[in-house]
Amino acid sequence: MSSSSLQKVLSEILAFAYRNYALTKNEFYAIFEMLFWPMISLISVGLLGEFLYLEKDAVAFIIIGVITLSVIQIAQIDVTYVMLLDMWSMSLKYIIVTPTPFYRMVTGAWLFGSLRGFISLVLLILLSAWLFGFTLSLPLTAMAAFVLGILLSAMLIGIFNCILILVFGRRAEIFAWTLSAIVMLFCGIYYPITILPEPFRTLGLLIPITHYLEFFRSFYGFQTVFPDPLAIAIVETVTYLALLLVVAEISMLRARKTGLVLKLSD
Repeated sequence: MSSSSLQKVLSEILAFAYRNYALTKNEFYAIFEMLFWPMISLISVGLLGEFLYLEKDAVAFIIIGVITLSVIQIAQIDVTYVMLLDMWSMSLKYIIVTPTPFYRMVTGAWLFGSLRGFISLVLLILLSAWLFGFTLSLPLTAMAAFVLGILLSAMLIGIFNCILILVFGRRAEIFAWTLSAIVMLFCGIYYPITILPEPFRTLGLLIPITHYLEFFRSFYGFQTVFPDPLAIAIVETVTYLALLLVVAEISMLRARKTGLVLKLSD
């Protein structure tokens, strides 16, 4: 790739990152969902653990899940906004007809969402250490791998939401806020997936977030289903990302042909 082509790709990606920033910088709810709700979730669950006199390791198990869920929910919504904001403003046709490939749109939105998610992550880690004595027990490189993994998992959920909007229109709007919570039921946020009955246990093993969580928790002495959960998580993430990007491009073409774009822009 020539330097001019690379510069064009980077400029388009950063343009969509700035787009999400410009659309949300003055929105009180954007700040609210990034700071308030994650703090409420952490404090409420942490206090429940204190009330039940849970062991320190058990509290750490739950706190890791709460932090992961909060970060993914925040980061994925920015990717979903690629389609959702334009659907709300009835201008989806303008984003669809742009010559920018879909992967550049979502990458730009994901970068801004990742920044918001990272801010929440740092806040939650500091708050959990202060209130509940939760300390990080994994090396910096392992922590970086975990953070990147859950942020990429958020991208997967956001792309899937975009596909649902392109296929089902406004009927898929509800998934912007519920899909991550549904996925988390099978990932072991508050419990190990080994307690799930089949076929839900197998379904959980097919979700990368499950293995990222197990990787993080392994540094606290918890057993993993597979010897190397990080490697499995990476393979699943890359595979799903490639598949979803192809499906998203096909869904955009279909939306143009069926006229769904115009319906969502009226």
